[in-house]
Amino acid sequence: MDKRRAEKSIEDLAGIFTDPIIVFPGGWGDSLPDWLRQAITLERLLAEVESLKGNPPTAADTEVCAYLMTVSLTQAIDSDWTQIYIYLAGKVVRRHKRAEMPEDLNVESISEYQKQELRRLKDWLYLQRTRNHLDRSREERR
Repeated sequence: MDKRRAEKSIEDLAGIFTDPIIVFPGGWGDSLPDWLRQAITLERLLAEVESLKGNPPTAADTEVCAYLMTVSLTQAIDSDWTQIYIYLAGKVVRRHKRAEMPEDLNVESISEYQKQELRRLKDWLYLQRTRNHLDRSREERR
């Protein structure tokens, strides 16, 4: 591994723990539960392992949940984003809290269109998060 790739790997690893959690502007970022913040760090680490295996890097489900939570507390969201949010919230809660979603809120799958929208949001959130540590690296080099 060349020096630049090694530095990037170290920056990416550090970013897992130091990059901000991207929330929707409006002041609700402080309302994220502590367990969700911890789950974001854990899932960022798992996503980094997946990217080292050759999968494209992207934001974790927990990061999308946090973002959509703050969006929904700030403004109304349409039915597609509501379905995506409930779908992800169910997955995240089951995975990290070992709880069950109420039957009337259980969304087992989403449409292809919703999957595409979710992928776009995950990619955008990852870009916003990593842009922060790239900017810090540039500042340190100056």
